[in-house]
Amino acid sequence: MTNALPSNAGGSAQPGLAADATGMTSAASAAAYPGGSDAPEITEVKVGFLPLTDCASVVMAAELGFDRKYGIKIIPTREASWAGVRDKLVSGELDFAQVLYGLVYGVHLGLGGPKKDMAVLMTLNQNGQGLSLSRKLADQGAVNLASLVDLMHKKPRDYVFAQTFPTGTHAMWLNYWLASAGVNPVTDVKTIVVPPPQMVSSARLGAMDGFSVGEPWNHRGIIEGVSIHAASSQDVWANHPEKVLGSTQDFVKTHPNTARAVTMAVLEASRWIDASPANRQKMAETIASKAYVNTPVNGISERILGRYEDGLGRTWTDPNPMAFHGDGAVNFPYLSDGMWFLTQHKRWGLLDAHPDYLGVAQQINQVELYRQAASALNINLPTSPMRRSTLMDGVVWDGSDPVAYADAFTVRAPQRRQTCMA
Repeated sequence: MTNALPSNAGGSAQPGLAADATGMTSAASAAAYPGGSDAPEITEVKVGFLPLTDCASVVMAAELGFDRKYGIKIIPTREASWAGVRDKLVSGELDFAQVLYGLVYGVHLGLGGPKKDMAVLMTLNQNGQGLSLSRKLADQGAVNLASLVDLMHKKPRDYVFAQTFPTGTHAMWLNYWLASAGVNPVTDVKTIVVPPPQMVSSARLGAMDGFSVGEPWNHRGIIEGVSIHAASSQDVWANHPEKVLGSTQDFVKTHPNTARAVTMAVLEASRWIDASPANRQKMAETIASKAYVNTPVNGISERILGRYEDGLGRTWTDPNPMAFHGDGAVNFPYLSDGMWFLTQHKRWGLLDAHPDYLGVAQQINQVELYRQAASALNINLPTSPMRRSTLMDGVVWDGSDPVAYADAFTVRAPQRRQTCMA
């Protein structure tokens, strides 16, 4: 079970859970806007994005004019790498961004880079990332996880896999996938960081044996004959959280009405995309342009409509393709979603000690602001800020005991001496 939503737009919290976890009450949800007005504090905002299919709701909010409904102008700003998005958010050069969920949490905790209090306003999408293997490996029989592990045992060497950012989602899908078969991504293979738009060209040069990246780059690898499909991220975790609408806490606190307006515009775009296959096709045609993803339309449209191929002759309809709204189930910034990334950061040695999992999620995920935006649009709200999911190895995640969950994995980074982390 993943996303359980009531039919009413403003469902009440489960007794004890929502109120205890978020500190919210119905009175708080109805609180007056700062200064008694909902007018945006600033009306023009820069929203960074990478050329990926899941930039769609940000782009379509601007292209379809949803932003103007709320008194703002969204300026989509194409970026070259996740490191660039991080740095521009931290410096204030970008106001918001389509950004990796785990990157936001990593910056908040200062993992391997600048430390800045961050904010997640909403989840932009679920599913739709990929795990690809090089054509060279496929020619040797490695076409899925089991055959990859078999080849690694038969022909030991330094196998290299690419992901897009150390604390990001693609690194976590790659790590979880490999570890489920007993391959330790920290000690048994080498991992490198490659920005999404450079993934296919790097694979063509033979820089890696496989990669984890968002669409359309897995499909582009198949089209260009450099890689094959080994698994989808939804095979690792069906309906997993992926990109988020991120900002800094400073910006959200200083410009709460602007933050709400941007959230509402992107929510409307998300709902529009998921409303029909025709809208998805129109979205694909729009974001495929040179200004955005710069790829053939079919490089986006096939997988966004659930039509998959593996590059080896097999085709199928995926039951869990990329989703942008799902009647509100996609977009809610579940506290447990953010907490999951922290458990994996701990598992893979990015955190030396257990953080305050729930406390960090409460700081970052702007649940109340999202509730205000969604309620104004009559979008369904869940009864709890936590949700329950079962991942590919049968392990259940519900956020109830993150310390035990993180410590239960047998395949993990080598243990270091534990220190107390406030």
